[in-house]
Amino acid sequence: MSLKVEVEIRPQLGERESSVLAWVERCLKEAAAVEEVSEAEVSVTFVEDDEIRKLNRDYRQVDRPTDVLSFPQWEPGEKWQVEQGAFVPLGDIVISLPQARRQAEEYGHSLEREVGFLAVHGFLHLLGYDHGNEEEEREMFSRQETILSRVGLKRQG
Repeated sequence: MSLKVEVEIRPQLGERESSVLAWVERCLKEAAAVEEVSEAEVSVTFVEDDEIRKLNRDYRQVDRPTDVLSFPQWEPGEKWQVEQGAFVPLGDIVISLPQARRQAEEYGHSLEREVGFLAVHGFLHLLGYDHGNEEEEREMFSRQETILSRVGLKRQG
């Protein structure tokens, strides 16, 4: 199984924050293994609040910053069609680094755990998971916690 992860960072990372990059790739590769996704690629972009706010407004008609947005390449249930031997482009995940910092502090856990959670959350959305009702939310959040536990990023408390 192989997942290619491309990461772009637009805001400045603090010296202690650079470790989040390794966790993003580790979490996403574990998510791909759990979900049995192979030969795929995903793009993760870290942005400031103003940029994610614009994306949220333009694509979801919600004019405020958010923590993570996902832009899937495929519709749920659509058959992935790529040339043999090519990686399947799953889509893009956009994470607000300032929002991730705030949430890590609010929830009392590490930035690595928060960014890992947001990356996995976005990845599962790319695969068609949603949390529009209680049952979907329970399933999606259970998958997230399983993946994060497998890489050692358990929820505190």
